[in-house]
Amino acid sequence: MPNTRSAMAVRLEFAPGSLVHSNLSGAAFSGDWLWVAGDEACGIDRLRRLEPVGRETLRFGEVRDFPLADLLDLPGAPDEEADLEGMAVADGYLWVVGSHGFKRKNASADLDHGANAKRLQTLSLDRNRRLLACLPIETDGAGVPSLVRKAQDGRRALQLKGGAQSNELTRALEKDAHFGAYLSLPGKDNGFDIEGLAVDGQRLLLGLRGPVLRGWAAILEVSVKVRAKELRLAPLDRSGILIRKHFLQLDGLGIRDLHFLGDDLYVLAGPTMVLNGDIRVFKWPLARQVLASNRHPVRFEPVLTESVSLPHGRGTNRAEAMCDLPAGLVGSRPHWLVLYDAPGEDRREGEHTVFGDLLRHD
Repeated sequence: MPNTRSAMAVRLEFAPGSLVHSNLSGAAFSGDWLWVAGDEACGIDRLRRLEPVGRETLRFGEVRDFPLADLLDLPGAPDEEADLEGMAVADGYLWVVGSHGFKRKNASADLDHGANAKRLQTLSLDRNRRLLACLPIETDGAGVPSLVRKAQDGRRALQLKGGAQSNELTRALEKDAHFGAYLSLPGKDNGFDIEGLAVDGQRLLLGLRGPVLRGWAAILEVSVKVRAKELRLAPLDRSGILIRKHFLQLDGLGIRDLHFLGDDLYVLAGPTMVLNGDIRVFKWPLARQVLASNRHPVRFEPVLTESVSLPHGRGTNRAEAMCDLPAGLVGSRPHWLVLYDAPGEDRREGEHTVFGDLLRHD
């Protein structure tokens, strides 16, 4: 019998060879079924709700892998990481977004100074990282959801037009006064790094972990349409603008995840660089209404409501994903599910089980 945890711990049981293991970066629900992404994988795992262990309230397991290469025509190799960071379920699709960012090799204790100097100057862009896609969710007769390339009702898996080096989003930002200079900087160096995704009809909100500009975090608002079996950026209004920028005052933190709850937008925020620092949840009241009525290309939201502060460790337990639990999954009170990158020993059991948290909210 596994060791039991508190009622607020959520048990996630993976399996040997699972695409996703522990570094969880995205989460979304389809009823009792949980979709998760990891930033080192090129796919998505689906977990089923199971009977809880001991005093624990929620347990998910019986994992199934959905490699992105089975669903999309990827620009990179099937096992080349996509660095998926944001996920959202909307209108029968699972939406996913990669970080879009460069990465820098790290120094290693096993190498000498010269070799580490070369590593630290080496930048790369994995070919599947600049990905924005929607994947049809198809449910069988037993109510089990799966991700498919083409659903029986005609819905198709679609991705934003582009390739390994760029897509329509990065091309639209190349000369942007705020973000153009950051596209070639690694995400962990305050470079361009998408980590949050929220969907409102054809409107997509992309939350940036970086760059944070003089303490202001940013959300990019775009709209998409389908053309020739691809997603294309669409004008947000009659002016023809393709991207609106929303700057949020999050006390210097970057955005780790986004989630709509009614008309309010909740923002999971943490350090933009490799730092051990605050991880907090902010609330943007009535954001859906503000976004629908706004016509300014750039706007500032200086005051957000801070909802809660989350615990973190030194180099571990970094909250990366947050989503609302479906109604009735845990009693009558609403809860968030929070999942972690680099889970510490206190959030692991054996090689294939990790723990998230339930977080009550109003």
